[in-house]
Amino acid sequence: MYQVGIVTLSDKGAKGERQDLSGPKIRELLPKDKYEVISYTMLPDDREKIRRELIRLSDEVKCDLILTTGGTGFSPCDITPEATMDVAERNAPGIAEGLRAYSMQFTKRAMLGRGVSVIRKGTLIINLPGSVKAVTESMEFLIGNMEHGLDILMQTDSECGRA
Repeated sequence: MYQVGIVTLSDKGAKGERQDLSGPKIRELLPKDKYEVISYTMLPDDREKIRRELIRLSDEVKCDLILTTGGTGFSPCDITPEATMDVAERNAPGIAEGLRAYSMQFTKRAMLGRGVSVIRKGTLIINLPGSVKAVTESMEFLIGNMEHGLDILMQTDSECGRA
């Protein structure tokens, strides 16, 4: 069972001015037999707060996977990728590249997404867009495709090559 943290990034959501729909959508789409959400947080678009929460979830809570939603666009307050890179020990660019390529099938604006995917200690951190539609498409792509990587990261599988 993979232990998951979900972090929604939204100034308005953190102030109670907007309901978070994308964080709960992530939880809904994770298969219950493989993923257990052990933390859900909503934070404002504050680089230091995001950085501290990602470190807490990785280092203290020991999540296997952290999925963020929001803060990946071109707005000046969209700093989720930068905060994520601040805590990265290793980059995992193929996941973010794959998400963007998959999303391009639905909207050419997917090329404007700046989300990243990184590894910190034994935790995979993936930035997802903030809209429910984009989260749904992203989760459709991720589920099943990221599990082998998580198993290798958790050292429950050691085979990287294909037969």
